This record gives sequence, structure tokens and C-alpha cells, in this order.
Amino acid sequence: MATQKASGPEWEALLDEVRALHPEVSAGSMFGMPCAKAGGKAFMGSFDGGAVFSLDGDAHARALSLAGSELFDPSGRRPMKAWVVVPPEHHDVWPELAEAALAKVNR
Repeated sequence: MATQKASGPEWEALLDEVRALHPEVSAGSMFGMPCAKAGGKAFMGSFDGGAVFSLDGDAHARALSLAGSELFDPSGRRPMKAWVVVPPEHHDVWPELAEAALAKVNR
């Protein structure tokens, strides 16, 4: 199954919301997918209809506990330990995870 790297409406809404609260956040690209960066560091992205977040601690565990969530594996060979893909059916949790990911990258 081919992956979709284009962003969807849920991602665009999330990015708009995050940028409204945090004007320092910029849109960019990572692994050929749309992402959001702070201080030049990516902290979330759009992949295959879901959102990808760089998380640790409780936020990481919470994201992985959501049905359908999994570690991000853009190469198909080695999952990235900190990055979690959260499917679109959980888009209501995305803003909370985005805040946690942004806090992590700003540490």
C-alpha cells in the first residue's frame, strides 16, 4: 500500500491552530512530508492521513495507547522511537499531542 505524504484538512486545521497559539512555529518538510518546526526542529508532521508527533514520557505512552497508533517508520525498516503516528480518527487529541511535542522540542 502506498503512503500519502500530502496533508489533509485535519492536519491543516491542526497546523493553523498551533501557529495561532505559537507564532514562532513554521511549516516545513521532513522525509518529504509536511511538518511543523520550532527553532528549526520538526516536532510534528502529516503522514498517511494521520499526524506524527515527537513525544516522550506520558505523552508518548498516551499517543501509543490510542487505537491504530504506532511508532513512525518512514523507511519501513526501523521505527523511530520518539515519533508516533496517530490516525485521523483521533484528531480531537492531536492539539494536546502537538503541545507536548512542541514543549519537548523547546526544552
